[in-house]
Amino acid sequence: MTFGSPTGSAGAHRPAPRGGARPAGRTPRRVGTARTDAAIWTRGLTKSYGSRRAVDHLDLQVPRGALSGFVGPNGAGKSSTLRMLLGLVRPSAGRGYVLGQPISRPDRYLHRVGAMIEGPTFHPGLSGRRNLEQLATLRGIGGWRRARRRDRIEAVLAQVGLTERGDDRFSSYSLGMKQRLGIAAALLPDPCLLILDEPTNGLDPAGIREMRALLGQLAGTGMTVFVSSHLLTEVEQICDHLVMINAGRMLFQGHVTDLLAAEDPRIALVPEHDGDARRLAALLHDVGLRVEIDLRPGPRDPGQRQDYQPVITVHGPEGLAADLNRLAMGAGIALRSLRSHRPNLEETFLRVTGEIDGDLLRSDQPITVPDASVPPPGTGLDPAHSRGGAT
Repeated sequence: MTFGSPTGSAGAHRPAPRGGARPAGRTPRRVGTARTDAAIWTRGLTKSYGSRRAVDHLDLQVPRGALSGFVGPNGAGKSSTLRMLLGLVRPSAGRGYVLGQPISRPDRYLHRVGAMIEGPTFHPGLSGRRNLEQLATLRGIGGWRRARRRDRIEAVLAQVGLTERGDDRFSSYSLGMKQRLGIAAALLPDPCLLILDEPTNGLDPAGIREMRALLGQLAGTGMTVFVSSHLLTEVEQICDHLVMINAGRMLFQGHVTDLLAAEDPRIALVPEHDGDARRLAALLHDVGLRVEIDLRPGPRDPGQRQDYQPVITVHGPEGLAADLNRLAMGAGIALRSLRSHRPNLEETFLRVTGEIDGDLLRSDQPITVPDASVPPPGTGLDPAHSRGGAT
């Protein structure tokens, strides 16, 4: 389903009185800064279907101009949330604003929003260009001027890379091309906010790469893009902002790097001489670090004769790597390698949603982000020297 509001009088902004004059006796209602600075802002947004609560007091704040990912397991409430934001269903409780306008009045903002929900639907016997012409006419794109409408259609076809295939029938399009035409339809009103529901669903690797590039280009124009997806590796690569929900409740929202930094970052050290492994582990433990040592047989660097290489793992932020290297050097221990590891988004997602064994966080418990610039208590390391990377 792709749609956008017609540019008729119902969706138009009424001009403010000249000179700032207002009717006597009326106090202007002020909209909070968070609502105007954010493309999407909600407080306590809730949607119930009978006894089932699909969305449970959701507080969203998606910054303007961000490429924001919206992730959660199947049934987490993503689609219900998007439908409320687009005025397709009414909230059971709570409030929200889209582009500074209340979601109770979608006529005030839908002409500035493009959306593709549940995949694109077009007439199979018409060409891609002709399908867009029909939609543009229905929405009043370009008003009564056909030339302006035609220019807009050509512009969106070029944006999604379908100019050369615009005259081919929709039925002949590949799945990736159909998805791109759906995005072209959502772009017809030249929106400030683009909402996409699973745009990479069913695409092959090549189609996913094309979609990733397209979303990056759209975000580069200053448009706010809010995209739901279950392909977490794609979200991690293209999104700078993330909203993670489960069972209708917020787990995390903010910068992707903040979420990953809140996990259990580790630094692996491999001494040049195997006999130094235990001494290095004891040295790191003595300064208050959480240390593990692995002496199990395993693959070694190519060309080496031994069948194992001891690995010392330190649980700490990447910024400690340079200090660890200096500490080892001060004790006369040379390192063959020193590398940091931070759990990726997929590992983090599976853990916090309870999809894997041994998760340390309940699926309904929000994630808190610590100050990654502060070393673990008791390390004895100077915070000023904790910003370096691995060497």
